[in-house]
Amino acid sequence: MTVASAVEFEQSGEGVLPAALAVSLIHLLECAKRHLDQDREKAKASIARAASLLQFEFDRRTANADGGDSQGALVAWQVNRVRAYIDVHLETSIQIRDLAAVARRSTAYFSRAFKATFGETPHAFIVARRLHRAAELMLTSDDPLSQVALACGFADQAHLCKMFKQRHGQSPAVWRRQRRDVGSRTATSTAGAVVREPPLSDIAA
Repeated sequence: MTVASAVEFEQSGEGVLPAALAVSLIHLLECAKRHLDQDREKAKASIARAASLLQFEFDRRTANADGGDSQGALVAWQVNRVRAYIDVHLETSIQIRDLAAVARRSTAYFSRAFKATFGETPHAFIVARRLHRAAELMLTSDDPLSQVALACGFADQAHLCKMFKQRHGQSPAVWRRQRRDVGSRTATSTAGAVVREPPLSDIAA
């Protein structure tokens, strides 16, 4: 993320990071701080992963930005409550009737308003959020894919792999390995050398 992009990000009103993302970033930066003197390579790798995570979130929000309010769409407080409910309950089964209750609307009205607001059905949005959470966990932890899948509400690892590959064109294992390789190259690069990470816009959800 460039300085100019960061300024636009803040001015857009989207500058507040989700709590889970903030915790992950704090963990990575604290890890970098602890290893700065004893293990500079590990510190650099943690910083690289934090940078990837921030770029990931910026690309996702940029991709989700729309040009204005749609008639019949959810209002701001409903959007915020529905998003928060989905993110808190990703590991469980999320029913449309539950989301409609959160927004205080009938199921039929909510389904129409949700699509007018987000441009996709609640089911598609939930799947995208689960894939986004899975990508975050793959960047910030060493958890096996089977554990990542369950933490994000997928039936099993095979379900995660199928949905991830359908959406992003590569398996979670390949996606994770490529970004770990980037972190390793960053950690072992010489002082003053610049290693640019590949854009993560293809994972925006």
